[in-house]
Amino acid sequence: MRMAELELEGVDALPARGGAAPAAAVARVDRAGWDGVARRVRAAGGWLVALWGRRAAAGQGAAVSAAYALDDGLLWAELPLAAGEGYPDLGEAFPCAVRMQRAAFDLLGVRAEGACDTRPWLNHGHWPQDWHPLAQPVPAQASLLPPPADAGGERPYPFVQVAGDGVHEIAVGPIHAGVIEPGHFRFSVVGEKVLRLEERLGYTHKGTEFLLERTPPLLGHRLAGRVSGDSTVAFAWAYCMALETALGAPVPPRAQWLRALMLERERVANHLGDLGALGNDAGFAAGLAQFSLLKEQWLRLHSDVFGHRYLMDRVVPGGVAAELAPSGVAALAAQCGRVEHEVRLLQSIYDEHAGMQDRFAGTGTVARGLAEHFGLCGPAARASGLRRDLRVDQPCAPYDALRPRCAGHTAGDVAARVAVRFAETFESLRLIRAMLETLPAGPVTARPPARGAGPARGVGRVEGWRGEVFVALELDADGALARCHCHDPSWQNWPALEHAIIGNIVADFPLINKSFNLSYSGHDA
Repeated sequence: MRMAELELEGVDALPARGGAAPAAAVARVDRAGWDGVARRVRAAGGWLVALWGRRAAAGQGAAVSAAYALDDGLLWAELPLAAGEGYPDLGEAFPCAVRMQRAAFDLLGVRAEGACDTRPWLNHGHWPQDWHPLAQPVPAQASLLPPPADAGGERPYPFVQVAGDGVHEIAVGPIHAGVIEPGHFRFSVVGEKVLRLEERLGYTHKGTEFLLERTPPLLGHRLAGRVSGDSTVAFAWAYCMALETALGAPVPPRAQWLRALMLERERVANHLGDLGALGNDAGFAAGLAQFSLLKEQWLRLHSDVFGHRYLMDRVVPGGVAAELAPSGVAALAAQCGRVEHEVRLLQSIYDEHAGMQDRFAGTGTVARGLAEHFGLCGPAARASGLRRDLRVDQPCAPYDALRPRCAGHTAGDVAARVAVRFAETFESLRLIRAMLETLPAGPVTARPPARGAGPARGVGRVEGWRGEVFVALELDADGALARCHCHDPSWQNWPALEHAIIGNIVADFPLINKSFNLSYSGHDA
């Protein structure tokens, strides 16, 4: 579906100067339009990217927003709300919206009317009754901590109960062994077979959107880049893309290419780490050792060439903070060749290892229909037959010149997700070499103005290694951040993981979970 087919009035296109961002537009809708747009987008095969709210401003009520991916860009639909008014539920059209709506209520106090699930999501019971941190203007010296809550600690969470002969529950987390972030997993099982999994997240909520409203716009990329540390380039780029759109600020061509170069380096780093961990979870510790070595060498070159192992704060408003010297170009190109050779050898071992293939094949299957149901994105979607990739479908510079190839599979199991990871690693290595060969000359930054002319909006969309990273921001009349919403693709993929484990044994959950490798921090932001 294309935007014109929705036949909406008052649609304002957001500028994308120099091909630096995919096309996007904003439309203010009424209640009927809010519901109608969702249903028509769903029927036409579009999907929900994000849902968030905005508190009441001077002379205005609150508002709720939804971002939809269409064939020709992104539609930001905004529904103004009167005081105390809710909005029509989107959970029926887009099941992934259910948790987003629950989080929006916890933060803003605006309820989805008719929603099937209204349990708290980010609020674990430590917040005072009827306290919503984003509902009121943020004072300059506001504490990041809520007022003292009632005594008694965390309130019980009403997990869905499964009854029957031989059914019992296994509670895992929220505190896990090692350094994994906190998340609670409640398994209902018979013997070792999983009948149901229910997740409880929100333990790593950091108040990022609260903090962003107190941050100068030209520094917001630093917070955005820490929403999920393994996707720092993707989030920082999406934030800068949104801000540059709002300010009408150009980005030098060389900076655009360096951003993409860093993004592909980030993608390879994560795939290397996960391919090793998947081998280890399937009983092949040598795979973990070899891939860990490759990832460590990859990260060390980041430090040598760009000044940071994980490329934090390298993407800045107006460009990038690190130039790439000729010696760096040579080092990056040489490493791509070495890594590709090693990864191809390891792929042949993985493919021929009977024990690993026995663990991978048929495990944690997400069929295409289920992937479409939840709006699955990233490598997990592409492994289930949904070939969605912003770099291919709606490429911004420099991807429009590089013509990336979209990896894909149809089996939807762990084996398919592993195969997609290998394919994406090789494609990213090809893209990196192509960028290094044709990197344009010129400046690497063009500092944008401190503030634009009047209120403005912007969106950023970047195909991170886990899926589409999305940022929407609004600037007020003084050029300050009035609202900034950062969305991680894990919001779409965590619910699908609950279904991927059904019918498998409990011991396969670590393997299935790692094949998705979803973000706690990015989800809870």
